[in-house]
Amino acid sequence: MKNLFPLIHHVSRPVSKIIIALPITPNQITTASLIMGIIGCVFFLNPNFEEKILGSISFLIAYIFDNCDGAVARHKNLQTGFGEKYDTFVDWIVHSIFFLALGYGYYQETGNNLWLWLGLFGSIGGTINYWVIFFIGSFGNESTESNETKIPKTITENIIFVFRELFRADFCFIILVLAVIDLLWLLLPAGAIGAQIYWIMLFIDRTKINRA
Repeated sequence: MKNLFPLIHHVSRPVSKIIIALPITPNQITTASLIMGIIGCVFFLNPNFEEKILGSISFLIAYIFDNCDGAVARHKNLQTGFGEKYDTFVDWIVHSIFFLALGYGYYQETGNNLWLWLGLFGSIGGTINYWVIFFIGSFGNESTESNETKIPKTITENIIFVFRELFRADFCFIILVLAVIDLLWLLLPAGAIGAQIYWIMLFIDRTKINRA
């Protein structure tokens, strides 16, 4: 299982090998990820099935680039603090817009305002997560890198790990599968609730660390 997940790594590794041979910087790859992610979100604004499939494919490409920038940075020794923050910023922007766009798309399809609210709550939850992680990385006792790589021990840490590694890392495949079976709407209540649970768990985990 450890070697199987995240699935996106199996796709991004061969692409990284190709990009490494090109005169492309990691930040340019991150920018390409941002562009493809936003293009995907534009497709999700449309309620048509075909548009959702195109949006899912665009998101998959965005995820591939998102996983390539770090590999290229390490290979070319171009790792920088700005690059790391830029990568996290792009993740936040793309996913926040995604929930807003998906909610609007289903509102267009059904006329039900509930989808707009679910998309908004998913986007707000993602924004809170971004700033909580940014705060922990800037002012906490541990860096975001150590939080990403540490082995989960407590129940809270395991919940955070599962959400981050098994859900977020391969989120593009979840989107693609749900788009194919026309069940993308499931992501709206899941995102609206799950995003809030995630930042609450982060706060709980941080409180426990500070008390230790």
